[in-house]
Amino acid sequence: MSLDSFSTALLEGKSPNFPPEANSLEFAKSLDAQDDLRHMREKFNIPTKGSLRRKTLKPAPTDTTSPDDDEPSIYFVGNSLGAQPKAVRIHLEAHLDTWASLGVNGHFTSFADSPLASWQDMADDCATQYVPLVGAASKTEIAVMNTLTTNLHLMLTSFYRPTAERHKIIIEWKPFPTDRVRTRSPPPTPSLPTNRGPNGQHYLSTASILATLTANATSTALVLLPGIQYYTGQLLDIPTITAHARSLGIPYVGWDLAHAVGNVPLSLHDWDVDFAVWCSYKYLNAGPGAMAGCFVHERHHRWDKERLEGWYGAALGVFEVVEGGVGALRRKGVVMTGWLVWLLDGLVEGRGGGKVFEIITPRDPRERGQQLSLLFREGVLEGVAERLVARGVVFDVRKPDVMRVAPAPMYCTFEDVWRFVQILGGALEGV
Repeated sequence: MSLDSFSTALLEGKSPNFPPEANSLEFAKSLDAQDDLRHMREKFNIPTKGSLRRKTLKPAPTDTTSPDDDEPSIYFVGNSLGAQPKAVRIHLEAHLDTWASLGVNGHFTSFADSPLASWQDMADDCATQYVPLVGAASKTEIAVMNTLTTNLHLMLTSFYRPTAERHKIIIEWKPFPTDRVRTRSPPPTPSLPTNRGPNGQHYLSTASILATLTANATSTALVLLPGIQYYTGQLLDIPTITAHARSLGIPYVGWDLAHAVGNVPLSLHDWDVDFAVWCSYKYLNAGPGAMAGCFVHERHHRWDKERLEGWYGAALGVFEVVEGGVGALRRKGVVMTGWLVWLLDGLVEGRGGGKVFEIITPRDPRERGQQLSLLFREGVLEGVAERLVARGVVFDVRKPDVMRVAPAPMYCTFEDVWRFVQILGGALEGV
């Protein structure tokens, strides 16, 4: 089967039927050879094994060298911090040159050979680039500003309107810590009914979410859920949940899309979402401290109630050179994670001696993005993680026992996926 056929099967929820020879470096290279996005990797700086070992910004004369210093790491943390686009340095230098050369006139002028819009037009330019990424009707539904947490507070300031009858905010069972925000609390104090799978399971079925909405419909002022759950990597059914809340008369539905923007296709306007917030340093590769963004449906633009607005942003040009946009990334990415699941299952089955980890991310590829969360047997992960780091694998740990791996299709390869599983297998020896 071809890369396209694997992608089609997975996106339809079918088994990709990887052949027995799929657990091989040759198979990984055959998929990479078919990848129309393989040229994108050259546009990124992937940390090398040597740079990960360094203790100083630049190599020091006393640094020891190893034969693998120049080998790229296996960078599987697109869910935490995207790799650096090489264009960032060019854009930063253009900004500094503009400032040095034009001073305040940089607000109104851009050089003919600059990749940047004039400063006063940057927010507008950035919002325009976000339109296809989030599925907005136009750039007027998007503001590029602040951080995700700040924007979340601003959106709640605008959309959370508790009354004696409607005061609940429906949230997830395990929100990211900064999503547990404090809100205005006139009597009665607003309650936050969480939604969790049966028997403490990590998986949140769409049915259970819809049931929670129905049970709390008359007392709920706001729904605030994640597009992709940060801990498990589960992709929620945004259009179905939003439509159900709307049918129940719940006033507002908002989404935290930190792990979804740039990861999965979105159509926020057509899905009738009231508002959404996201950061830009994960799958959007904008770097630590980069501007976040928010979406507000155009029906609220003439709202006469209290609201807050913002200004300014930075570039997203790397997505403009991806033919097919986020849809093409999704088609490649679903095969990367689907094959990774298949390889990890084979690793677990081939070990014997009890299951050392399980994948807690949904098995259905339509219910996940690029992240897979691996829940390890108690006491195992720390030692395994140390051995992976020593071999140049970059990943994320949620203590005490969860490892998150997210091969971003923008710059990761199928060979990366295969090598990761081989290294993980070695790290598990003796466990």
